[in-house]
Amino acid sequence: MKHIFKQGSDQTAPVLLLLHGTGGTERDLLPLAERISPASSVLSVRGNVLENGMPRYFRRLAEGVFDLEDLRFRTKELNDFLDSAAVEYGFDRSNLVAVGYSNGANIAASLMFHYKGTLSGAILHHPMVPIRGLELPDLTGVPCFIGAGSNDPLCTPQETEELNRLLQGAGAAVNLHWEQFGHQLTSSEVAAAAAWYKEAFKD
Repeated sequence: MKHIFKQGSDQTAPVLLLLHGTGGTERDLLPLAERISPASSVLSVRGNVLENGMPRYFRRLAEGVFDLEDLRFRTKELNDFLDSAAVEYGFDRSNLVAVGYSNGANIAASLMFHYKGTLSGAILHHPMVPIRGLELPDLTGVPCFIGAGSNDPLCTPQETEELNRLLQGAGAAVNLHWEQFGHQLTSSEVAAAAAWYKEAFKD
C-alpha cells in the first residue's frame, strides 16, 4: 500500500497510523500527528480503492452504504500491511494508535471490529458504524476518542451513539466529543483529540 513512514524521536511512544478521508492522500493528516504526539513514529497509508479518481479505503454502493464484502477484504489487506510494515520498519506492532477521518475512521473502526489487538487505541473523527451484526473482539483497555458533529449530514448523532455503544459494549473506553460544524474536521476537535491522547497515553 502506498504510504509514508516517519521515524519518531521516542521509540516507546505509540506509532500513529494515519488514515485519510475520501479523496485524501497519505500527506493529509501529517499535521495532526504533530499536534497529537510529535515524538511518535508515523505510518500514513493511502487507500487502495478509487472512487471517481478519489482514494478511499473500501468501496461503497451509495452515500453511507458500504460494500461489506469489499470492506472485509480491504480491512484484512490493511491489517496484513500493518503486520509487514512493523517488520520492515522495526516498530512495535502492538503499540499502534489509529488517527482516522471519515472514510479513514471507518476503516480504523473496522480493524477494531474484526481483529483483536490490531490497535492499542484510536482517534476516530466523524466515523460511522462500519458493519453490523458482528460479534466484536474484546476491546478491554483500548482507549478511543470519537469526534462527531451534532449536525453532521453524513454521520447522524444516532449513528455516532450506536458506534459508541458497540465499542463500549466490547470493553473499549470511549470519549465522545461533539462539535457543531457538520462533517468538518475543525481545529477545536483536533485540539480535543490531542488533549485526550495525552491523558490516555501518558507514561
